[in-house]
Amino acid sequence: MTVYFIGAGPGAADLITVRGARTLAACHVCLYAGSLVPRELLAECPPDARLIDTAQLNLDEITAETVRAHEEGHDVARLHSGDPSVFSAMAEQMRRLDAAGVPYEVVPGVPAFAAAAAALKRELTVPTVGQTVILTRVAHSATAMPEGEDLATLGRSGALIVLHLAARYADRVVDELLPHYGADCPAAVVAYASRPDELVIRGRLDEIAGKVKEAGVLRTAVIMVGRTLGAEQFRDSHLYSAERDRHVC
Repeated sequence: MTVYFIGAGPGAADLITVRGARTLAACHVCLYAGSLVPRELLAECPPDARLIDTAQLNLDEITAETVRAHEEGHDVARLHSGDPSVFSAMAEQMRRLDAAGVPYEVVPGVPAFAAAAAALKRELTVPTVGQTVILTRVAHSATAMPEGEDLATLGRSGALIVLHLAARYADRVVDELLPHYGADCPAAVVAYASRPDELVIRGRLDEIAGKVKEAGVLRTAVIMVGRTLGAEQFRDSHLYSAERDRHVC
């Protein structure tokens, strides 16, 4: 058997990849985060599949379920919201599976920041304005940030910053980024990206925290700060330029 870590996408059930849906349909055990993964996706599982909501399980209990399925000869779908390559706690699960001798594979999904960019109708990398995207979060009591990855340090780059798990800390985000980005820098918050209750908040950096509080957004949101969010006057890319020699590889 194999454990498949499947990116379920940012929220809308139809944003799971074709490979993810096919893999899900072939697994007779499915572990999913009930608070984040859309319930509609569970309809893709076989009718007799064992469905396990991991929202109230700890790492040992999750590992025990996968080992049990392995011993019974069942493939396992481990559904993670967004894409499992970022902020999914997949690494610690894979470490446990390595120790238990349980094989696994990863099926990528649509990440939350991509769904947020789609909601904003923005390309995050714009010629001559910004070509770098930083995916990060803020430190809190549960998990500290490694040295050199604090917002004050990352902000010196001036790159577009995308913050996960940070909506309740919007005031701190603004305070730490203002010296580097300026009060008028475009900022946005997208909550529940791609879902029916999707909420988009736009504003200047110096006002975005107040707008987030007013909207009551505390979780399941990404914060974006950077000049590409408001870029209008920029040079066209070389990719489709009429001056480009298309006979040169």
